[in-house]
Amino acid sequence: MTYTSPRHPQLFYTTAPMPCPYLAGRMERKVVTEIGGPDAVPFHNRLSRAGFRRSHTIAYAPVCASCTACTPIRVPVARFTPSRTQQRALRRNAMLHATRVPPTATPEQFTLFSAYQQTRHEGGDMASMTFPDYRAMIEDTPIETFMIEFRDAEGRLACVALVDQLDDGLSAVYDFYDPALQKRSLGTFAVMHLIDYTRTLGLPYLYLGYWISESRKMAYKARFRPAQIMTRGVWHDLDPAHYEARESAFLPDGLFRPVE
Repeated sequence: MTYTSPRHPQLFYTTAPMPCPYLAGRMERKVVTEIGGPDAVPFHNRLSRAGFRRSHTIAYAPVCASCTACTPIRVPVARFTPSRTQQRALRRNAMLHATRVPPTATPEQFTLFSAYQQTRHEGGDMASMTFPDYRAMIEDTPIETFMIEFRDAEGRLACVALVDQLDDGLSAVYDFYDPALQKRSLGTFAVMHLIDYTRTLGLPYLYLGYWISESRKMAYKARFRPAQIMTRGVWHDLDPAHYEARESAFLPDGLFRPVE
């Protein structure tokens, strides 16, 4: 008698080496797997706790041969305390109204997205995205995903966050905002809103993707304190002394990118 497992084996693949988009002169590789089928949600939850991130229907994690700079990071929201700089960002944007909406791409969002890319990331891969590309990024998801739109008193769209729902928290996938409002620290404001929203939902963690202390684009994530990072498969508090030494070297950058 031959036993056949009722579950299909989950396959993982390693990508070919490519230039790292964050650290010059280094190469990156990822391990990737498809998220789908009836077990997509619990599988994605397990992968997220293991340090993976989602893009479309793919989950991935870095497996670079000679570099471990990409460190999974999350915020234990019950213990989060905003700094004075973060409190100022809250006050600057107190007039914005946040609304949770389904992950449905709209021309209004895409106009804001394109302006953000052209101003903040001119020449990057995402700056040339068409509306169908943007729609796929937003809508191509096998799990529970939603967006939060931030609008001013006149109803103008100022910022958008794309968020995945997890069983132990929320995962910040991508964020973009009106580049004309850059001095308002909308990226910082959006993270703090998600921290508060995660706490309201009774969930313990907001996942922020990968922290790279040597990268101007990715070092800001450790400013949301206390932070937890994963090393050798274990989540633990990030020692404040480890990032305070580098904090003055970087200014706050936008918020979420397709987190590598």
